[in-house]
Amino acid sequence: MALANLSVVIPSVNSIEDLRGCLNALRSQKNASLEIIVVDRLGEPVRTALAAEYPEVIVVGMAHDATIPMMRARGFEAASADAIGVIEDHVIVPDDWARKLLNALETGADVAGGPIENAATETQIDWAAFLCEYSACLPPLQGGESTWLPGNNIVYRRSVLDRYKSVIDQGKWENHLHDAMRADGIKLLLLPDLIVGHKMHYTFNLYMSQRYLYARSYAGARVADKPTHIRLAYGLAAFALPPLLFVRTLRTIISKGQHLDRLWPSIPMLVAFVLSWGAGEVRGYWFGAGNSLSKVR
Repeated sequence: MALANLSVVIPSVNSIEDLRGCLNALRSQKNASLEIIVVDRLGEPVRTALAAEYPEVIVVGMAHDATIPMMRARGFEAASADAIGVIEDHVIVPDDWARKLLNALETGADVAGGPIENAATETQIDWAAFLCEYSACLPPLQGGESTWLPGNNIVYRRSVLDRYKSVIDQGKWENHLHDAMRADGIKLLLLPDLIVGHKMHYTFNLYMSQRYLYARSYAGARVADKPTHIRLAYGLAAFALPPLLFVRTLRTIISKGQHLDRLWPSIPMLVAFVLSWGAGEVRGYWFGAGNSLSKVR
C-alpha cells in the first residue's frame, strides 16, 4: 500500500450492496496502483463483509452519527499516497478513472474532477432524484479552470490538502474547502471526459427526507454565527426558493439536451423535491442544523 500512487476515500453510509459495485469498479482500474480506504459508519456487519470480500481495502470505523464531511476528513488522515481521490459508496468509475486523475496531477493540476451521469436507470423515482440533485454535474461540461467541482468525483494533491486541514476539520461540505482554495489562487480543473456513474436507488419518501436534511444542514451551517434578525430574514427569503430551484433545474437540463424523455415524467416529483428543500432551508435558518448533517446519505 505504501507504493500506491492514488488513495481513494469512500464514506460508507448506504449498504454493502452499494459498496460492492463501487469497489468492484475500483478493482478494474488500469495503469494505476490504488490504496482504497472505506470510512464506515454502518457498523460491524459491513466491516466484517468488507474484510472477507475485499481484504485489500483499508476499513476505518466511525460512529453511526459521523457526518460525511467528517468521514472524508478521517479518510484523508488515513491516506498515504501523494494523490487523494474522493467518491461515494454508490459511484461507479470507469476503468481509466484513476489514470486520468493521476495524469491531471502530473500535468500540473492541484485539484481536478469531472461530470456525473446517472447509473440508476430502472425507475422514474431514481431518475427524478438524480436530475434534481445532479443537473449541474451532467455532461457535457466545459473543461478547464472552473469555479466549482463535484465532491464525489475528484482528486487532490496531498500537499494541497495538508495546507487546508483547518478548513477540512470544520466538518463542512466540499464547497467551503474549494472556496478557500480558490481564494488563495489554487485552480480547480474540470475534466469533461472524467465521467462517473451515480448508482443510487431511492423511494419517494427517502429522497424527500434527504433533500430536507441536506438543506437544513446547509442553511444551519450558513447562519451558525449570525444574529437572530439575520437568521429570521434568511428564513423568510427561503420561502421563495422552491420556484427558483425548479426553474433553474429545468433550464439546466434542457440546455444540455440530455435525458429530456426522463425529465418530463419527473416534473411532479421535482416540484415536491424543491418544496422539501425549501422547507429544510427555512428550518435550518430559524432553528439551526440540529443533527441533520449526520443523517445525510
